[in-house]
Amino acid sequence: MTENVAIRLIRPDDAARLERLFYRLSPESVYRRFFTLYTTPPPGVMCRLVEVDHDTRDAAVAVAGDEIVGVGHYAADPAEPGAAELAVVVDDAWQGHGLGSRLLALAAGLARLHGYTVLTAVVLADNAPAIRMLRTAFPEAHWRLDGGEYELRIPLGTDERIPA
Repeated sequence: MTENVAIRLIRPDDAARLERLFYRLSPESVYRRFFTLYTTPPPGVMCRLVEVDHDTRDAAVAVAGDEIVGVGHYAADPAEPGAAELAVVVDDAWQGHGLGSRLLALAAGLARLHGYTVLTAVVLADNAPAIRMLRTAFPEAHWRLDGGEYELRIPLGTDERIPA
């Protein structure tokens, strides 16, 4: 299934494709990504995702045909120099095929390439698939349970390894 998927950097003309991806997500996937149940895309999110500077913010997308089926991105944390927040979402129909891991690795690699030394992420404590993916990709991550969410700190280190 994933052999027909191209992974590339996000482009400004991807906004409509991202919006269509949002509407294909199940309510559960929307909740797991945004921690609230949006019925329409959160204001400004589509624009922020496509208006990247390839430094403080960057994103990669998985494309099947002409549709985006997943996105992984990072954004600099203005409160912590050298740190960036990492997030991934995959179309429900494409989950469980490794796209999330590939997008996660690429977003982390892009952040490292641009000088970030720490990634942060927040995942709902009951999101077992995301927890498995993150534990596999980042065994060195520091996990802290805060209420119903895990907060992760992922040291990127100085070696040449990009998470797989």
